[in-house]
Amino acid sequence: MSDAETAAAPPPWRLLLGYVRPHRRALLAGALLSLVTGATGLLLPLVARGLIDDLAADRPITGALLALSALVVANAAVGALGSYVLRRTAESVVLGARRALSSYLLRLRITAVDRSEPGDLMARVTSDTTLLREVTTDSLVGLGTGGLTLVATVVLMGVVDPVLLGVTLAVILGAGTVLGVIVPRINRASRRAQDAVGVMGASLERVLGALRTVKASGAEAREERALHAAAEESWRQSVRAAKWSAAAGNTAGLAMQTAFITVLAVGGARVATGAIDIATLVAFLLYVFYLMSPIQQVVGAITQYQTGSAALGRIQEALRLPAEPAAAGAEPLPSSGDGPAALAFHDVRFRYADDLPYVHHGVTFEVPARGMTAFVGPSGAGKTTVFSLVERFYDPQSGAITLDGRALTDWELPRLRSAIGYVEQDAPVLSGTLRDNLLLGNPAAGEDAVRRVLKTTRLDDLVARLPQGLDTRVGHRGTKLSGGERQRVAIARALLRGPRLLLLDEATSQLDAVNEAALRDTVADVARTTTVLVVAHRLSTVTSADRIVVMDAGRVRAVGTHRELVAADPLYAELAATQFLASAG
Repeated sequence: MSDAETAAAPPPWRLLLGYVRPHRRALLAGALLSLVTGATGLLLPLVARGLIDDLAADRPITGALLALSALVVANAAVGALGSYVLRRTAESVVLGARRALSSYLLRLRITAVDRSEPGDLMARVTSDTTLLREVTTDSLVGLGTGGLTLVATVVLMGVVDPVLLGVTLAVILGAGTVLGVIVPRINRASRRAQDAVGVMGASLERVLGALRTVKASGAEAREERALHAAAEESWRQSVRAAKWSAAAGNTAGLAMQTAFITVLAVGGARVATGAIDIATLVAFLLYVFYLMSPIQQVVGAITQYQTGSAALGRIQEALRLPAEPAAAGAEPLPSSGDGPAALAFHDVRFRYADDLPYVHHGVTFEVPARGMTAFVGPSGAGKTTVFSLVERFYDPQSGAITLDGRALTDWELPRLRSAIGYVEQDAPVLSGTLRDNLLLGNPAAGEDAVRRVLKTTRLDDLVARLPQGLDTRVGHRGTKLSGGERQRVAIARALLRGPRLLLLDEATSQLDAVNEAALRDTVADVARTTTVLVVAHRLSTVTSADRIVVMDAGRVRAVGTHRELVAADPLYAELAATQFLASAG
């Protein structure tokens, strides 16, 4: 994050209040219960002083003992209830933060995802949000209730004996100076520890996402060292934060012990001179003991806030990544009455980042409604990028893309994407059941529609072989399916949406000849009622297209039918002769 972004970022306490605001009533109730707990505790030394006075004056002590017992029981009961309310509220704050952050991450622009490590983003949802639990109870509430209890205790100590109060405050102020040096170091170490957790998550996601490749390359030891290095860095920084936190806590404890010894010495001298009586000294010493709890609470709140502010900063960084607008709800899919879509590119120039070369250099073509259009060309020509721009995963730097004569930027994203079925080049399959994957794009699809598309994509035989049929789990990224089966699942998923525009990016590259021919016929049938765009490397797919767009080095060099292009375009003729898997026949 740049210095300008850091300066513009709101302070961590304001971010924390934003997460706490929806739960302010519950938090206030818990804080009030904590204050009541503190108040009952503050009464104990006064009752104890009365008890000592009664003993010295030979008066009955039954009432004082009963009052003392009632205060102890009330203190324990109210304290337990307050602790539960605060912890429940803290868990609700964590839940709200996780829901907000996970929803935002799902709406991230693809450009932001390209620049981020998925494992690090996962750590922000899991590890960083967990720290909000302690910040809410220990820091926000602890600082408030502990501070008020501390003030009330100091006031009562002043009522009991101002001289001894002055001695106590002098010791505490000395400890406060030391804490002012320690606290910033806790913040820095905590931030570095959380960053290291993110790096470890990114490294682990990278390895698990390609574990077969890692094993086949014999790279386990190298990847293991990278994971261990990230884990050790997090350990080092966490230990450093723990060291400074321990120093802060021990400084507070040492201050209270010093204060007790000093008060005992000065108070004993005052009792000896008759300035105060023994009951007053006992009451003041009890307050010194009692002062230890709110001071440790305040110190703990400050140190915990330093840890939490690092996590809040990382969460806020994720929430500042570019994201798409939030959708009001699921956009309805096209109905049977909606016609196929027409698409056009007008002098489109595009590159994936400002420091990368252009992928498209003024791409222009038109695709009429209905029929199949094939995109061919050498690797790197920009064919797949066409589909990414149509889905608005990216926006071009210049030029215009229109759907039905309307600029893509004028379409609401959910409505635009509801009209499109997209089969990616690697045909990803998600962890879950086969049914989950088929219904991903149309969860309301009926059984008849599912059976129909299974037959169309020749998946019905696979379903019949699976132990639980459609409810069989397909494994992480569909590892229990073959490459060809994953492609057919992806095609079936797209067909179930009933799209007005179907994008197929080398969707049959891993199919055998029989299944490839069957799906080619299916696509041809779909093209009679839908606009189909295909990136193809097989001549058998291209020859059946209504039109072919030949791309080279980010430009459209020719458009026509197979027969026209073989005669008119040398590059297409060469591709047809050498790169396609089938011959012209």
